[in-house]
Amino acid sequence: MNVMDLLGAMMQSGGMASSSEQRVRQSMQQSGGGIQDALSGLLGGGGQSGRSSPAEGLLGWAQNAVGDRQNLAGMGVGALLGSLLGGGGKNSALGGIGGGLMGLLGVMAVKALSDAGQKTERMPAGLMAPKNAQEEQELQTGAELILMAMLNAAKADGQVDADELNRITGRMKEAGIGQDGLAYVVTQLQKPMDTETIIALVRGRPELAAQVYSASLMAIDVDTREEREYLDDLAARMGLSRQVAQNIEQLVGMQTA
Repeated sequence: MNVMDLLGAMMQSGGMASSSEQRVRQSMQQSGGGIQDALSGLLGGGGQSGRSSPAEGLLGWAQNAVGDRQNLAGMGVGALLGSLLGGGGKNSALGGIGGGLMGLLGVMAVKALSDAGQKTERMPAGLMAPKNAQEEQELQTGAELILMAMLNAAKADGQVDADELNRITGRMKEAGIGQDGLAYVVTQLQKPMDTETIIALVRGRPELAAQVYSASLMAIDVDTREEREYLDDLAARMGLSRQVAQNIEQLVGMQTA
């Protein structure tokens, strides 16, 4: 079972919730649409209509954090963008799309924390391309946590019934996930919630907590009281300030109270 493939399948198949794709698109369009132009420049396409400084968007924040564009894991985010815009289809490598999701979550974490006046002491997983085996393992561990958080959020309202399971696994199967991956997702969705483990794994890591919160928002529609209460509790217990949580919600296009 490849975690990056599972994350990629969730995004390519439209996500776990009806609003998932729209929220990913919205997060890419924030800061004046900068991330789409920035990706174009980062991947060699140039900005749109000759506009200058495309990295003034979300990738601009990431670039400032890591020092230069060459350190950014831009190709994965490009694969995610291509999938959402219909350019990749089933020919897009699922692992690349999953890596793109990790990169996007990393960019969102940097911006949400920065806009709340908090410095990012450690680079979020997926924001920088791994340079060695240790960094590769850190990325894998981060991806596993993001997948765990998304599946945990899906159980927030206690309504993962057979029809919903079939919908989720059906889309992932169409995206190319094999039986081992499908069985893993079904097993995790049928287990009781395990929020305590998620909280323990992000302790002292605000950038990772911000990624987890962002991913959780992309996994559910947040159209029930139980889901809203889960997210509020998750953010508070992970140590995210209300301002950081609101910044993330604004990035994905949610109305904040």
